[in-house]
Amino acid sequence: MPLFIIRLIARLPLPILHGLGRVLGLFIYALPGRYRSRLRANAAQAGYPQAAFARRAAAESGAMIVETPKVWLYPEYCVARTFSNDDHVITDALAENRGILFLTPHLGCYEITARHISGLVPLTVMFRPPRQRILVPIMEHIRDTPRVTAVPATTQGVRAFVRALKRGESVGMLPDQVPSSGTGVWATFFDKPAYTVTLPGKLAIQTGVAVIIAVGERLPRGKGWRIHFTRVPDPIPTDARQQAQLFNSQMETLIRRIPEQYLWSYNRYKAPAGAPQPSDVMSADAS
Repeated sequence: MPLFIIRLIARLPLPILHGLGRVLGLFIYALPGRYRSRLRANAAQAGYPQAAFARRAAAESGAMIVETPKVWLYPEYCVARTFSNDDHVITDALAENRGILFLTPHLGCYEITARHISGLVPLTVMFRPPRQRILVPIMEHIRDTPRVTAVPATTQGVRAFVRALKRGESVGMLPDQVPSSGTGVWATFFDKPAYTVTLPGKLAIQTGVAVIIAVGERLPRGKGWRIHFTRVPDPIPTDARQQAQLFNSQMETLIRRIPEQYLWSYNRYKAPAGAPQPSDVMSADAS
């Protein structure tokens, strides 16, 4: 999407943006195809099989897409419309004099959580570079702010994360993206095997930081966002699969607070090329 179109969208008032986004989400959901079937299947797997729920989830996905340019280009406006009753979770972790690893799942507005956190502590975030090279300069222009530094989800980005955490700083990443083969393990997510990234657990063990899950709940009628923080209990397991299971379980708890705002259309249960079959791994663990 060209930058000038992103700027035009971002100028709209937030209530109008959310309304247009929900209409867009329902329109896309009405079209037959893989998007609708995957959304309904994933939601049903988590215990939400109702068609009405799927429509609400599709509407919220549309609101998430359309609100993002607003957060990118007008962060001060958007942060002024956030609040949290959980900021003490961050201040308590900071008092321990160690870094913080923030995990933000595809729930609510995950872009606004980074902006809210950066008001409390400088933050380095990880993102996947866009496949279209024309979008690279756009993403570089809008993601970095004076207190938010964006690094790519590459070996270079991982090294930047480790350095930041060892300095006692804070970093943030999405923990529910399907990783490539060799960088994940199978762990259940809503009672179904999901290939889960191992990087959060490796970072936590290597650097000894606190782990906090952060979620930006979208409020009705364009009123803004409520930020939720929950601390993952220490100690973090040393086994990679136990780490992944712990983080998945923690995410499930937050998703059930606002299930309509989870991105159920994401292909969370796909098996990357070269990954072992989940049945083989799970059966080996059981034996």
